[in-house]
This record gives sequence, structure tokens and C-alpha cells, in this order.
Amino acid sequence: MSGEEEMGGTCSCGGSCGCGGGAEHSQRVYLTREEYVVRLEEYLMRLKEEIQSVEDELVELRQVA
Repeated sequence: MSGEEEMGGTCSCGGSCGCGGGAEHSQRVYLTREEYVVRLEEYLMRLKEEIQSVEDELVELRQVA
């Protein structure tokens, strides 16, 4: 578990990813509950898009086999 998660905070990227790197993470950024919810919803949408992309690629690969 990252230090951010242990302290109950969120990463400046909007999640509790613990990515821990880069200059953009040198300053703490605190989000309101509403901002955090919006970022999580956006992240979930990107994950769903990625899942669909992987599923589509699997369909294509299985058709060739």
C-alpha cells in the first residue's frame, strides 16, 4: 500500500493509484468528494472502453484461428 493510501488521501491524478512518481506528484492536491467522484467516473468510463477494445481484439483473433 502506498503512503497516500495509508494516509487515506488520494493521488493527484485523482485516484489512490500510488503511482508515486513525477514532478506532478511532488505537491499534494486534495480533491473534494464531488471532484473525486467525477474523476472516478471518468476513469471507469476509460476502463470500460479499454475492456471493449480488448474484447473486440479477442473476437478478431478467435475468428482467424
